[in-house]
Amino acid sequence: MAHMPVAERRARLLAAAFEVISRAGVSGATTRAIVDEAGMKLASFHYAFESREDLLVQLVDVVVHQQEVVLDLPDAEPAQGSPAAAVARGEHSALTALRQLLERGLARYFDEVRANPLRERAMFELTQYALRTTSMAGVAERQYERYRNLAVASLQEAAMRTGCTWRRPLDELAADLVALTDGITLAWLADGDDARAARTIAFAARALAAEAAPPAEAAPPAEAAPRAEAAPPGEAAPPGEAAPPTPTPPTTTEAP
Repeated sequence: MAHMPVAERRARLLAAAFEVISRAGVSGATTRAIVDEAGMKLASFHYAFESREDLLVQLVDVVVHQQEVVLDLPDAEPAQGSPAAAVARGEHSALTALRQLLERGLARYFDEVRANPLRERAMFELTQYALRTTSMAGVAERQYERYRNLAVASLQEAAMRTGCTWRRPLDELAADLVALTDGITLAWLADGDDARAARTIAFAARALAAEAAPPAEAAPPAEAAPRAEAAPPGEAAPPGEAAPPTPTPPTTTEAP
């Protein structure tokens, strides 16, 4: 361990801390528990971090930046199965396609929650601990700013795929999306009810899609203005129309 680079030492301790918090909470993540999980000596800890709080601050930042999406939209889908293709075939509207895409993305996000509930519990606990700890001021704010930025990117992508546009500012909708995913996650962690979570996901997709406008329909071509008929000689043209020029009779030349 004496020759382990500091960066590697930090990475191992951070990973160990997250594992301990996942099982025992922040209160159980003592310095001794963390180094034991990492298989390191207690003295090694202080080569990497100034204190336990210093480690926890960096842990939140690292874990949050490892999260790539809030709304896990499917990758490029087969042409025949994508919502956009269904719109092109006239099977449903662009807003329906948007709602379906949002529901798929939320369902995929929830699949990740179900696959690793300990991670989600650890993240909620770290957030609460940061809010209560003076030395971690600003950590929770940075965490949720990251979530909102990810949500903005997901909402932009969903609108682009379906041709819809958002009626409200994206930063407002992103905050709504983050609040919805937090609520879905926390409720499921409390009761483990998959069916209830699925209904909430469907509601969230409908609520978000209701904030979008469908693609603008092409405007019909403007009709050509009717041509004004020339007024007979000697009659005045209708108001607003120029009188047509009076024809000049041909000039004849008499023979000598």
